[in-house]
Amino acid sequence: MSTDRRRRLFAAVPACTALLTTVSLSGCGLVGSGPEIPDRATLSGASSVDEVGGMETLVAAAQQEGRLNAVAMPATWANYSEIIDRFEKRYGIDVTVENPDGTSQDAIRAVQEDRPQDKAVDVVEVGVAQAQAAADQALFARYRIERDRDIPSGRRDPGSTWYANYGGYISIGCAVQFMRICPDTFADLLKPEYKGKVALSGDPTKSNSALSGVFAAALSDGGSFDDITPGVEFFAKLTDRGNYISVKPTTESIKSGKTPIVINWDFKNSTSWKALLHTNAQWAVAIPEDGVFAGHYATAINRKAAHPAAARLWQEYLFSDEAQNLRLKGFARPVLMKPMQKSGSLDVIAAGWLPRLPHDQSVVPSSAQMAKAGKAVGEGWSRATDGAR
Repeated sequence: MSTDRRRRLFAAVPACTALLTTVSLSGCGLVGSGPEIPDRATLSGASSVDEVGGMETLVAAAQQEGRLNAVAMPATWANYSEIIDRFEKRYGIDVTVENPDGTSQDAIRAVQEDRPQDKAVDVVEVGVAQAQAAADQALFARYRIERDRDIPSGRRDPGSTWYANYGGYISIGCAVQFMRICPDTFADLLKPEYKGKVALSGDPTKSNSALSGVFAAALSDGGSFDDITPGVEFFAKLTDRGNYISVKPTTESIKSGKTPIVINWDFKNSTSWKALLHTNAQWAVAIPEDGVFAGHYATAINRKAAHPAAARLWQEYLFSDEAQNLRLKGFARPVLMKPMQKSGSLDVIAAGWLPRLPHDQSVVPSSAQMAKAGKAVGEGWSRATDGAR
């Protein structure tokens, strides 16, 4: 195993030091008091910060609401814990995350539920395919963020209902203490020494990360963005050989050796390394050269958001330099990485600890291709893996 392909460190990003007061804040500075706050109908229909009345007014309106209802945003996922903490302290808005370990499917279901207005979900983060499917059902509000032009086409909805915020690459995590040799490729995973040791991040019929793992396996075995079937067949082979186990990995299952090999996003496997840092476990992360697969997660506003101003402020914050650098701190690759490199605002220390790519890969599947893949996996997954324990 070549050490230059496995990265395992963590770097800090300086925190904003502004003190909260009873007046409105914009960034880390005071913006004064007294902007006229639009009514709820105006805020719910605002498709840009200009339609709210400017950033100062948006901040004041969001602070008046005082709350943000989110769903399926795990604290250890792409550094949500620190992002939420910074947002709360910066703006004095309480963030509640229901079902934090839920899937993209769970998030969409929460948006679809008929709830009292104050209980409605405000914001979601889901895979790009799920985001586009929800947009097609008119579940999301149209809101054009200020940095819209910096987001590459294909990583945002032309109608401004969702934006990719960050992404990653499918990787193989390995508990070194349980393995004589760690696998570097998908082909390696078929070897007999990995019997009963290979886990996927979840159920690919429900989880975007697990679906992406199957997609990466497809690319390693003759598949393409238009054909994920070889990926399903790959897991059928793993199951037949007894290598694949249908156990959702956790820090504890990794430490115990129950799931010593995990297929997951590089930012999640790298976060597992951090969680294991002060234990006896040793964790290595590699992006397999035979199945280089990139993907993104999108953020969107519920069309029936309980707190429409806070939801729009959250969107703006997620695409700020601060929040994008906080994604890096969680080993995720911010969607604004290239513009921030160009402007000099990127945290280059944090960027330096990202797992190295075996070769450049800038093309990612479209939302339509992801949706097609999800359907194919839904139709064939249980049949392929019924023998997995």
